[in-house]
This record gives sequence, C-alpha cells and structure tokens, in this order.
Amino acid sequence: MPLPLATGSDTPRAAAPGCGAHPLADWQRLGLEASLAEVLPELIQLRRHIHRHPELSGHEHQTAALVAGELRRWGWRVREGVGRTGVLAELGPEGPDVPLVALRVDMDALPVEERTGLDYASTRQGLMHACGHDLHTAVGLGVAHVLAPLAGLLTARVRLLFQPAEETAQGAAWMRADGAMEGVQALFGVHVFPSLAVGSIGVRCGSLTAAAGELEVEVLGEGGHGARPHQSTDAIWIAARVVSGLQEAISRRLDALHPVVVSFGRIEGGKAFNVIADHVRLLGTVRCLDLELHSQLPGWIEDTVQALCRGHGGEARVRYRCISPPVHNDPELTELVAEAATELLGRDQVRWLEQPSLGAEDFAELQQGTRGTMFRLGVAGATGCTPLHSNTFAPDEAALAVGVKVLTLSLLRWMERQASAGPLA
Repeated sequence: MPLPLATGSDTPRAAAPGCGAHPLADWQRLGLEASLAEVLPELIQLRRHIHRHPELSGHEHQTAALVAGELRRWGWRVREGVGRTGVLAELGPEGPDVPLVALRVDMDALPVEERTGLDYASTRQGLMHACGHDLHTAVGLGVAHVLAPLAGLLTARVRLLFQPAEETAQGAAWMRADGAMEGVQALFGVHVFPSLAVGSIGVRCGSLTAAAGELEVEVLGEGGHGARPHQSTDAIWIAARVVSGLQEAISRRLDALHPVVVSFGRIEGGKAFNVIADHVRLLGTVRCLDLELHSQLPGWIEDTVQALCRGHGGEARVRYRCISPPVHNDPELTELVAEAATELLGRDQVRWLEQPSLGAEDFAELQQGTRGTMFRLGVAGATGCTPLHSNTFAPDEAALAVGVKVLTLSLLRWMERQASAGPLA
C-alpha cells in the first residue's frame, strides 16, 4: 500500500499488500521510527515541563507559547490566539483543492492539588494536569516532529489544533468560531485511558462519550434561629432533599435502559453555625447517552426540583446549560485507526470497547459537520493507574510514543486513501 507521497519523489515506497511487504514497511522505510526515537527524550522533557507548570482553562498562555515555538522550530506554519489561547499549525501543500485532515489535542489543567510525589510534580498550588492533557500536548508535538521532514512529500495538508479549555467545554467552540475547522475533511483525536495498559489502545464506532450539561439549583427558604427550626424554612434541609430526591426520581421515573447521571460537585449555603440558612446553591453535572432524552432533561429536572422544594415549603431557581454533545466516532475513520494500531502494536493491543463512557468531551463540538474519531490511549503501568481527575493520577510515559505512532500512521493512511480513492464520502 503506497504512502501519500507526491509524484516524482525519490523517496522509497512500500510494496502493496500481497507483494511480500512487511506491514511496518511504510513506517520503517520513511525512517519514522528513528525520527521518533531521536525526539522522544525531548518530548518527555517537554511533557514534564508542562506538567510542572499547569494552566487552567482559558489561561494556557505559557503552554501555548511553548507549543508555538516548537512547531515553528520544526517548520510548521503557525497561528497563535486561535480560540483565545489555542494554537493552529499546518504542514503540507496549500490550495482550495488540497485535502485537509486535522488532529486535535488539548492543553488545559484542573484545579486539583497534586499528590503524586513525582519529582516533576506541579509547582503551582492547587493546579494539576490530572486528566493527561500534558501528555496529549506532547503527543501532538511528537506527531508534528515526525511529520515535519515529510512536508514536501505530502499530498494533503495536515492541521494541528492545540485546544484550550476542554475541561470547561468552551475551547472547542472558541476555536471553531475562529475558523479552526474550515475545510477539514477528517478529524482525529486521542484521550488517555487509565483502564487500559500502556502499549494498547481502545477504539469504538459510534457513541464514545455522553452528552453533558451543567446544572445550577438555587434553593430559597426563610432564615431563623438554629434553636427554633420550626419557625423557619431550612434551605440546607431542602437542598439535601433535592440531592437525594433527584437520584430517587432518576431510578423510578426514567427508563433504566437509557442511563442518566446527575452529580452535584459543589454546594454553598449558610453564614453561621447557629443560623438556619435561607439560601443554598447547588452546582452539578448531567450526563446522558440518548440525545432525545437529553433534550428533555432540562424540563424534567426543573419540574422535579420545583416539586421537591414546594413540598418542603421552599422555592427554587433552576438553570441548565448544555455543555457538549456526545462524541460520535465515524466507523470508517475508526477502522482506519484500528488498522494502523494493529500494524504498529499487534492485534492483541487493539481493544474494541463494548460500552461508551458517561464522561464528556468537547471534541464533539469540532465534529459538527465533519467526520471524526477519537481513540483511548492506555496509560496504566505495571502498578496500574489511578482514575482521571485524581490527585494521584500519573500515566505511564511509555504511552507517549504509542500515541505518536498511532496518530502519525493514521494521518498518513488517511492521505493514502484520499490519493487512491478521492475524498471520503
């Protein structure tokens, strides 16, 4: 199967399948393994630098500057400030008729106090790369380095999107508004996955993640003396009924075959230990795989919360914001990734995931109107790996090379198919 190299090139080409070619001939003959081996120590140091200096969503200024500098050093055409603090870079031929494929990686950290004990742990109190975006960024830079020497040989343009603010589900929309997806025919993405061993990946056609929403509930009561609760309307007591009542209503009033998760992550209320609170604010998240049901949830939650509050003598204000649609993996692109990974890692290291995740990813926002796929990158070492968003999350760095190889070969194979069969339908 030939690589997508410009005609007239003297670069060696691999034989087509059935002609005795080793399945890794394309990768090896272009020297990509040697190129990756050469840059891997630098990528690890870049990842550790980013890990030491995490930045919250929308504030990735230093990370973006570092990324842009490395990309320019390797010959990519770079635009900064795309989606506020995002970076867009391109390589390969330009022109309206040139196929365009994109890779998206995210850069932001979380408000988590790190407890890993690593010698490159976060130096910023209360901030941590607890979701692996530092590794994602390093993977994107690795792909950029490996592809850079092929710039004059590619028959398609590659666009790299280093995205801010994934954790707040805003960055993808910001980049899209700045034209980051214009002309893109196929989009690839990756996310670390603690449930898979390093050296393996997980793929799934169709739904990969859930639709997500942000829920805010204000419970309004009437304050009073803590010694005489019967003379007031206790907003904290009512808020507790709201939290438990919503969970009970989900299990009793919604179809169990269409899972819904409502989790409250923040509660604010009260001013003194002996004063009945008159106001409590709840902040939470809602996850659902069924799009039709997800569209009905805001109204259902409003009705349920209002009934719970009125039933206990209080009132409520309910606000719901849709954060992200579900990530839907294109079957053809997903098969392409699986085939590339099988060649590189072996069939046993490519796991077809049976179930989607109720986690959310604003990668889905970039997929609107564009075919895309995201795969899971195994990061569990010999002793395992704690969950995403944990303050002890420490992915095995051996996953970095795996992510670079699978994504690079997937991009090349997409170009290859474009050159042989024309644009994907």
